[in-house]
Amino acid sequence: MNLDEALSLIRPIPDYPKPGILFQDITPLLANALAFSIVTAEVTKFIQPDSLIAGIEARGFIFASAAAQASTSGFVPIRKAGKLPFTTISKNYGLEYGDDVLEMHTDALSVGDKVLLVDDVLATGGTFEAAISLIHSLGAQVYHVLSILEISDLEGRKRLQRLHPDIPISSLVTY
Repeated sequence: MNLDEALSLIRPIPDYPKPGILFQDITPLLANALAFSIVTAEVTKFIQPDSLIAGIEARGFIFASAAAQASTSGFVPIRKAGKLPFTTISKNYGLEYGDDVLEMHTDALSVGDKVLLVDDVLATGGTFEAAISLIHSLGAQVYHVLSILEISDLEGRKRLQRLHPDIPISSLVTY
């Protein structure tokens, strides 16, 4: 199995979580051990020495933590509001189907830390933008944004490039 075959296991689910949304379901990819391993190995190629990997809840955790473990890098969770037990910072953001809040522990990163930011989907860019804002507010720097899949019609890449032209953006597959 190669990377394209692994990524082809992602299945579209129409009208989820609400009418008009075409959800991309990664669970078949995750259930296939070889496919999951291939995608994890691809994510690790973006990791720089002495960097941390931040994953966005919930599906971004899966790929970011697996890649962190495989590369012996640290993993930093970026969670939905109210899920972290210590002092947090938060950022509101918009989705293609509503609004939400992301949080990080205030001590999750230090000034000067280099961070690979990972999530499963790049759609409108709102989630990534909020996560970048949180990371930068702690004095760390996002050196690369990586999504497993990108929904190009929603123009999240354009939004992020406009707001953060210095941060490279990669997606393993684009729809």
